[in-house]
Amino acid sequence: MSVLLLVRHGQASWGSEDYDRLSDLGHRQSAALGESLAARGVKPDLVVRGAMRRHRETTDAAVAAAGWRDDVVEDPDWDEFDHLGTLDGTVLFDHRVGEPYDERVRRFHATIERWSSGEHDRDYRESFPAFQQRVRAAFDRTLARLEPKETAVVFTSGGPVSWLAATLVDGGVPAWRRLSRVVVNSSVTKVHSGRWGINLVSFNDHSHLEADRDLLSYR
Repeated sequence: MSVLLLVRHGQASWGSEDYDRLSDLGHRQSAALGESLAARGVKPDLVVRGAMRRHRETTDAAVAAAGWRDDVVEDPDWDEFDHLGTLDGTVLFDHRVGEPYDERVRRFHATIERWSSGEHDRDYRESFPAFQQRVRAAFDRTLARLEPKETAVVFTSGGPVSWLAATLVDGGVPAWRRLSRVVVNSSVTKVHSGRWGINLVSFNDHSHLEADRDLLSYR
């Protein structure tokens, strides 16, 4: 049985001009994750990350905190969907004067629902079906690199993690929409691959943040 631990990156810089870099909180979350994984005895045979800056910074902080010495494989197919192309910058980078945070998040969810509906695929540089295929290809490549009983830690984003989790429980797009809203920064989702196929074991584990609730974030 092989194990994949899918890690969502630490908190990025929501609302800033450079969203892709980790916030100070994101760095702290990533270090806490690495310490927790090492304390649990996790010693990966393979470390993979997406090509985004927030993936690299999360990986660097977690690997350093865990004391791992493994080489890191970069695979851009683990990247998040194209926020700029999908959202046209309207939610992440434009601020409406006096707009409550909850309303901004509501607009964010509405744009994601439009993109994932399948009714407007030609409007986007990367359609939702193309995103699904890309993430699945990254997942399959990572599995192919593992020998039986080996473990991979993959540093990616909430969209890919949620899509794989939804797929593995036959939930499809409705499940993806719900799961993607609640993925905690630096959380861990566990997948097993073995004699009974590929199965989701746990989703969105963030127990490494629970001792200090100030570390918890979703955006």
